[in-house]
Amino acid sequence: MELENITNVLAEVADVYKLPYEDSSFDLVYMIAVINEIPDQKSALKEFYRVLKNDGLLVFSELLLDPDYPTAGSLIKKAHCHGFKLNEKIGNFFYYTLKFNKA
Repeated sequence: MELENITNVLAEVADVYKLPYEDSSFDLVYMIAVINEIPDQKSALKEFYRVLKNDGLLVFSELLLDPDYPTAGSLIKKAHCHGFKLNEKIGNFFYYTLKFNKA
């Protein structure tokens, strides 16, 4: 990242169920083929909602080759149950990206 002059990104490891960040401090939470690897997705989605700014984005990208592939419909339903509203769906059944805003 230093080579690209990117200064506002920091890679850290944290507990997804208790993120060590202030409320409304993130512009984006982006996961690629990750959400179905999280055992307690309800708790994780609550944390994502907490740390995202009001105009922040929650984004999932998934592809059918992932053994834990969730359908887009199942992720939309989960996100809606936790206060997120679908903003945009890109792709198809084989690969897709879902973009959500706080409702």
